[in-house]
Amino acid sequence: MPSSTMQMFAFILAVLGVVSATVATLLPNWKVSADVGPNIMTAISQMQGLWMDCTWYSTGVFSCSLKYSVLALPAYLQTARTTMVLSCMMATMGLCLAALGLKCTRWGGSYRSKGHTAISAGACFVIAGVLCLVPASWFTNEVITTFMDSKVPKSSKYEPGAAVYVAFVSAGFLLAAGVIFCLSCPGRRGGPLDSGSSHPDKPKQQKLRQEQPTRDQPKQQHLQSALLYGKQDAVTCCSHFYRKVEPR
Repeated sequence: MPSSTMQMFAFILAVLGVVSATVATLLPNWKVSADVGPNIMTAISQMQGLWMDCTWYSTGVFSCSLKYSVLALPAYLQTARTTMVLSCMMATMGLCLAALGLKCTRWGGSYRSKGHTAISAGACFVIAGVLCLVPASWFTNEVITTFMDSKVPKSSKYEPGAAVYVAFVSAGFLLAAGVIFCLSCPGRRGGPLDSGSSHPDKPKQQKLRQEQPTRDQPKQQHLQSALLYGKQDAVTCCSHFYRKVEPR
């Protein structure tokens, strides 16, 4: 089972993955216009995202238009929308479970229950990473295939934008965090220590309590022998006293 430090490192990776996936979902530059061939002089750059299309003009004007019709979108764009939203939701759920499954926290139940919670969080992160990786790969493949098609005009060619790379990075963060949390198997710990302990340090405390009487036995034996010798000395003093006061 990974240590508390590794779990905290995985938790930080998961937070970065959730933030990156959310940013990638909202960015409008999943693909940008390629500087190939003669371009229109009025437009400097065109960008297309999951939710809107934006255009930079040579005058410095930046305009965007939302994609209102869902059915009019191509299949890969609809899939990217759905899977990225599901990835953000699964990653957020994994963060909530990971906060309960961390070994350094005092909430989350016993040692074994915290381990099972950490495994559930890892599974959520792995699923979120896969859901983020699939649309990024499919979108990149569509953009590259269209770019390599000779029938497409050069002015209509696009290349992958920064949002795609952010999605790949977020998928890597989520997968790495998920693997670390999935290794949080509680293992075999028989006995009442697992069911009764609400913190990973309590089994050690209970073990120390069980060993405490064994450590105190020499002290108790020493006190008993001291009391015994004290009683014998008191009896000896009394006998000497009575011998002195007895009339002759």
